[in-house]
Amino acid sequence: MSDLGNKEIFAKNLNYYMLLNHKNRNDIARDLDLPYTTVTGWCKGEFYPRIDKIETLANYFDIKKSDLVEEKSFPTNNNKQAFPLLATVKAGYNYLAQENWIGYVNLDKEVSDPENYFALKVTGDSMQPIMYEDDIVIVHKQNDVESGQVAIVIVNGEEATVKKLIKHENHIELAAFNSYYPSRNLTKNDDFKIIGKVTEARIKKIFE
Repeated sequence: MSDLGNKEIFAKNLNYYMLLNHKNRNDIARDLDLPYTTVTGWCKGEFYPRIDKIETLANYFDIKKSDLVEEKSFPTNNNKQAFPLLATVKAGYNYLAQENWIGYVNLDKEVSDPENYFALKVTGDSMQPIMYEDDIVIVHKQNDVESGQVAIVIVNGEEATVKKLIKHENHIELAAFNSYYPSRNLTKNDDFKIIGKVTEARIKKIFE
């Protein structure tokens, strides 16, 4: 039976070539002037593109159309492991579900638990001059960190924040690197959840 028209095979191949070329759904939508929802549907295997769109994608990645539509066995890269890049993290839902991914990030070292890593885009300026808007932090998923480490914390069920976490006897302190922002103190009576430790920051602004 031909693989042509198989949505799942196409989605797997498309996601592979996006990872290989360091592209995410936003990049594809912008570069090829396509609706983001269309690209998302292709990536999730919800529907199959027209033949002209397959050709456009093949040209974009400089591959054959068959590379996108036929079943492939892709080589494993033992030096790098891929994990999801998220725009935001919120409480109350599975933020690591694939529909919340906006792309992939490669880990430059091999780890035993890549499923417990994710990447997150920094928003705001509270962590300047160390981290800037749209910089990417690599996060290990865990529910506690040591005092003085940079953590991802969800407070009051809102979007996660990136802050230096300092432990005191009766409270924890979420400290910003930007002195304009005061620290926030939380006690055991507050609604907060530590979801990960920042293990690496990939900073772009420092080179600009």
